[in-house]
This record gives sequence, C-alpha cells and structure tokens, in this order.
Amino acid sequence: MQVDLDGDGAQIAGLPRFQQAVIQGRRLRQFAIGLAALAATGLVLAFFVGLFAPQSLWPALLVNQSAGLLVLVAGLQSAWWVTQWRAMAMNPAVIVPVVVAEEVVVAEGWYERLLDRISQRWLRLLGQIGKPTLWLGGWALLTLYSIEQVWNFALPPAALGLSASVGAVLSLLLAFGLLVLERQLAQENLAQWPEAGPLAQLTRVAIICLVLSALCLLFGSETSVWPVRLAVLIGLLPGLVAVELLLRAVLSLFSPRREQLEPALLARSFVADMLRWPPQPLLALQHELHNRFGIDLRQIWAFTYMRRAFLPVLAVVTIVGWSLTGIHEIPLQGRGIYERFGKPVEVFGPGLHAGLPWPLGRVLSVENGVVHELATSVGETSAPVAAEPAEGPAPAIANRLWDASHVNDKSQVIASSRADKQSFQIVNMDVRFVYRIGLSDQAALAATYNSADVPTLIRSTASRILVHDFASRTLDGLLGEDRVGLAEEIGRAVQADLQKLDSGVEILATVVEAIHPPAGAANAYHGVQAAQIGAQALISRERGAAAEATNQAQLQASIAHDQATARAHEINATAQAADLKFAAERKAYSSAGQAFVLEQYLSQLTQGLTNAKLLVLDHRLGGSNNAPTIDLRTFTLPADPGPPRNSAQPGAIH
Repeated sequence: MQVDLDGDGAQIAGLPRFQQAVIQGRRLRQFAIGLAALAATGLVLAFFVGLFAPQSLWPALLVNQSAGLLVLVAGLQSAWWVTQWRAMAMNPAVIVPVVVAEEVVVAEGWYERLLDRISQRWLRLLGQIGKPTLWLGGWALLTLYSIEQVWNFALPPAALGLSASVGAVLSLLLAFGLLVLERQLAQENLAQWPEAGPLAQLTRVAIICLVLSALCLLFGSETSVWPVRLAVLIGLLPGLVAVELLLRAVLSLFSPRREQLEPALLARSFVADMLRWPPQPLLALQHELHNRFGIDLRQIWAFTYMRRAFLPVLAVVTIVGWSLTGIHEIPLQGRGIYERFGKPVEVFGPGLHAGLPWPLGRVLSVENGVVHELATSVGETSAPVAAEPAEGPAPAIANRLWDASHVNDKSQVIASSRADKQSFQIVNMDVRFVYRIGLSDQAALAATYNSADVPTLIRSTASRILVHDFASRTLDGLLGEDRVGLAEEIGRAVQADLQKLDSGVEILATVVEAIHPPAGAANAYHGVQAAQIGAQALISRERGAAAEATNQAQLQASIAHDQATARAHEINATAQAADLKFAAERKAYSSAGQAFVLEQYLSQLTQGLTNAKLLVLDHRLGGSNNAPTIDLRTFTLPADPGPPRNSAQPGAIH
C-alpha cells in the first residue's frame, strides 16, 4: 500500500521498508554498478570480436548475456529511486530560504528569447516526466538496440576450442552468483522490501541467459547447428522484457505524479513473472488485474469454468491436432512416399491422403514430372542473377565466342598429334542435361532412397562419362563430323550408368551448348574457317560468272534462231502470195483479154498517180483549130514589190 505524506507522514517511521531504505539503496547501488560494468565489458568485447570475426558465435552470445544484465540493472536502478524517496521521506531536508540578489539578464534578441523559452519548457517537461522514467526507457532502448545488432540466423557453426570452456565456466560462475542474489531477494519479507520479489524475477532472466549461453559454448562444434541458433534466440527473453519495460515507461507518462505520494516500482515485468515452476500464467494475470484495477476474476463464473475446463479442452485439441497430422495434401506437380513406422509402404499421387499421425507415419515429397536442366560444371552461385532488359544488349552468358570466359564450361582432355608425336589438348565445353525423376513408383522410390543428391549424382556420372569419352576423340573430329552424334552418345552413356545405379532419373535430352578449343587451336581453326569461307565464296563467284556467260550465249543463240525462222517464214509467205497473184492474173487475162490488161494498166496508173497533181483537159475544148491556152506559172509576192510589169511572164502554154 502506497504512503501519502500529506495524510500518513507521521506513521512512516514505524514502517520497516522506510527504516531499511538507506541500507537497501546502498546495496542496490553496489549491485547496479557492478552488473553495469560487467554488461559494458561484454558489449565492448562483442564489438571488438565482431570487427575481426563477424561470423563468430561470440558477438551474439556476449551481447545477449549483456542484455540480460542490462534488464536487471534497469530493475535495480528503478528500485533504487524508490528507496531514495523513502530515505528522503524519513529524513526530510530542511530548506532554509536564502535571499540571493541575482542579476536578471534579459535576452536582447528575439532568437535568444525563443531559445530561452524552448529550454525552459524542455526542462519543465523533463521534470514532469521524471528521471526514473527516462532512465528506464533508456536502458530498455539500449537493450533492444544491442539485440537487434546481433540478430542473425545465418551464422555458420564452428569449433570454439579452449575459449568456449573458459567462457562457459565464467558464465556458470556469474550465474551462480546471481542465483545467490535471487535467493536472497526471494526470501526478503515483502513488508521490509516490497521490490525484492520483482527484482528476483528480473534476476532469473539474467540467470537463464547465462546458463543457456554456457550450454551453447559447451556443445558448440563444426557440425552442430542448434547451439548457434540457440545463442541468437537467447536474446528473445531479455528483448521481450525490455519491450515491456519500455511500454511501462511510456504508459507512466499518462499517470499523474505527486511528490508526496510513495512511487511504485516501474521495472515490473509480467514476462519475468512467468519464469517460475510450475508456470501459472493465469494466476499471475489474475493477481495483476486484482492489484492494478481491482478486478477479481475468481468472482466471475465464466473464468472459473474456463480455468477448470482448460486442461481437458487443451488435451482434446492436442489429440485432434495430432490426429490431423496424418492428413497429407500432395500438390499436382508432386508425389509422396508414405512411410509407416519408417518403412515405405505406398507412393501417393496428387490429392488428399490419410495415414497414421506423426511420427508413426510420414510422407516424403517427390517431384512428379518436373523437368530440370543441369550443367556439368557450375560457376560462382553467390552472385545474384540480374534480369536483363528485353531491349538491352545480350547478357554475358549468351556470349559463345572462344575468346570469352564461360562459368559453366568444363575442361576436358582430348587426344591430338603435334609434330608427328602423340600429345593431348584441353577443350572447354558446356554440356547440359535435361532430366526428371521417372514417372513410375519404382523410380520415385529409387530417387528418394538410393541417392541423397540427384544433381550431384548426375554431375559426377556425367563427368566420368565425358572424361572416358573424350579421351578417344581428336580435336578435328570433335569440331567436325563427330559433333553431330556427340550429344546422343553422351546421353545414352549417362542414362545407362544411372540405370545401373538404380537412381530413378530419366535423361530427356543432352545439349552441347558450346565447344571451345585451346587458344592456339582456336586461332588456327579461325584461320582454317576463314580460308574455307574465302574459297567457298570464290568458287560461288566463279560459278555465278560461268552461269551468267552460259545464259547470255543461250539467249543470243535463241534470238538469232528465232529471227532466221521468222525471216524464212516471211519470204516463204511472200513467194506464195506472188504465186497466187500471178496465177489469178493469168486466169483473168485468159478470160477477159485486152480489157484485163487495160484495167491493170489503169490500176497501176491510179496507184502511181495517187500523190501527183493532174490537170485533165477535154479534147473538145476550143474547136478543131483553136487550142485552149493554160497558164501554169506560179506567182509569189515579194517582200518589197517593184514597179508594175506589163509584159507577159514566160511559161505560158498555148
């Protein structure tokens, strides 16, 4: 029960917690300083270890241990503020008013006045919040920030050596010392020290962090992953307590503060109160509601019934949930091998299937017709694969030139001859296999139980086949006619070996993406290819010229032949026409006689005089002795006419 100095000020001298306030404050101060020094040492060590070994277990372990100690330091300091108030209430300081003449300095500018007003308001606000709230929020934020810096589930396991044993011993010794402190606090009388119970609960948080850290150090090895994961998960407990303390510090801002009213301990933790055996979360919640809000859940019939029926309902739900683990859903692109007591019994297809619950029965997932592509050699996989734009240049992986490096190429040794001597050469090639797990049940069982890693099995088998196959090939044959059937031969050989191993894998296709000969051979082969291309171009050019000349000659001969044939036909037709005309005229002459001749004469005369200017005179003009006179002269008008001429022009016809 809190004490109000305005009403109960005379009774505080008889209360044990007020009498022991000075001694309790001294003990809390010593414990807080010592534990804060240990926590600071752990954080500094974690910082320097993280600089030189960021993937080590030590930074996460040291920070989580220091976080547990920081939570306890926050509780000790919060309790120290309460004991300080009680000590001051027992021995109030007498304030003697002293009048001091102070020179009031008035700020001259508006900017100085604004800063002075802002500083006064901040000081007044901080005074209203109070130091206990600010310190508690600061410790909680520091704890959360420290845990967030080392929260990493990707830490690899590693052997820690002798340092792990030393660290485990030191952690257990510190945990033992805190256990002694926790027992002392737990045995304190609540009337003499009400804050001892919550402080004992916070001490359990630090003890659990130290004990779990010691277990991680003792069982840590290169093959064990759980100590590394547990070392990171240790930070959950002090992190949850720090979140609760931060929330309580924020909520305390909305509670009115009175200097004459005894303050309550802010660093109370419901999470830390759960760390007891047997755990009683409902009882702790009931006490918290009763103490804080005056709500007694024992008077509510519904909550009483829920408390009684909690265990039976939990048992039924657990049994039903455990039974439902025997229901398995197989996706459309998968299959499942059902194991009953560890023995494979059946291969489930897509859909829902029922079996024994776990761990009596379980289902192992197997692919159902999923096609994969596998390269015989894989390059660096840590670099992220960036998507290339559709409009941009081709990616580097699409470069098949011999002078470029290819991460998926695998080097092979082939036979060659050099200066009439047998030798060998190294060829880089990219061979890919398209495979899937067989569709039969036997193939699914074989792929699951006969091989731990199907891609590794295919890659190792293919490497052995390629080494054996390329040892009997030459560079010329590999780059020439042997390449046509190379992929089929490799695929058949790999499939045969996989069937002997009963792997359950089916090779669908073998693709030889590229073959890159050595540098010297590549340059020589480039020259051979260039010469071959030039020869083929020259042959094609000469063949084109010969074909063009032949076609031109054939065209000229055809034109001459056609012209001669046409001329012969024309002459023959003209001769036939003349012959027919002669025969017709002879027949007409024999029939008509002189009349036909006259008609022919007139016809020829008409034809000859078609374009001539004729003047026809009648013989009866002018009588017998008086012949007519016809003037056939031509008159032209000169440009400049001269004197008139009366004489007759020559050319008159009489």
